[in-house]
Amino acid sequence: MPLLLTVSPRLPGLLGPAAWRVLADAPAVLALPGAAATAASLRAAGLAVTDVPGAEHAGPDDVLLLTAEEAGDAEVVVGAPEPVGARLLDVVAVMDRLRSPGGCPWDAEQTHASLRGYLLEEAHEAYDAITDEDPVAMREELGDVLLQVAFHARVAAESPQGFDVDDVAAELVAKLVRRHPHVFADAGELDVAGVEAGWEAIKKAEKQRRSPTEGVSSSQSAAAWGAALVSRARRAGLPTPPPAELAVADQAALGEQLLATVAAAAQRGWDVEDALRTAVRGYAADLDAAAAAAQP
Repeated sequence: MPLLLTVSPRLPGLLGPAAWRVLADAPAVLALPGAAATAASLRAAGLAVTDVPGAEHAGPDDVLLLTAEEAGDAEVVVGAPEPVGARLLDVVAVMDRLRSPGGCPWDAEQTHASLRGYLLEEAHEAYDAITDEDPVAMREELGDVLLQVAFHARVAAESPQGFDVDDVAAELVAKLVRRHPHVFADAGELDVAGVEAGWEAIKKAEKQRRSPTEGVSSSQSAAAWGAALVSRARRAGLPTPPPAELAVADQAALGEQLLATVAAAAQRGWDVEDALRTAVRGYAADLDAAAAAAQP
């Protein structure tokens, strides 16, 4: 029986020292269809590899390259374990197939504008799954959010002045490293409060924002928008709306009170979201004016 050597279908150059020793000692190296990418990589390195349609074509002393999926329950030598995150390459490959000629006509005609509603929808569904503490739904819904990231990056890659998914990943990694000097730059240990303060200071230096309203999405719910503005204004030392008296003992009771307010407003034909959004929009304008007045 030939020696079975599993290789990655996503990372064809991923082979460890043990795998290279096996390949160097083999009288012949053959590759099943799933290992075609690794076979091509080995040929480019000067190693003779023969493609075969099935394991029955391999001799007892040969090395047969195959993927873990092709191996089934057979005993194998692992060429090298794939790193965590390797399956993200499949996401990129599938999205490329969908957007390329011969792919899906619906996917091919989508734009950033046509997709933006789906991004919000999928984010809300992921939020619900997390709130419900449902790991099965979380896995699916987070995948749908990931799809939107891959989709928008693929659309952008087709623009002459665009970017691709590697640019998105590179910018994210650079930001995370830059904003965690206590981890990546040996800046000393910090507690949670110190981490948050440092994050805000670094972000302020990066963005050079003139007002707490900059960078806060107005497309989120009015309550979330208002809370974000109040939080930023407080950190910047700018005015915040006078807090109302809360005659409730906990957050659950507050929720009931707010729901009762929504019901009372509905009886009068008022739109609570629209009313709060109008108030938050006015507060945002006041914040911009206060921030401008505070500029040296």
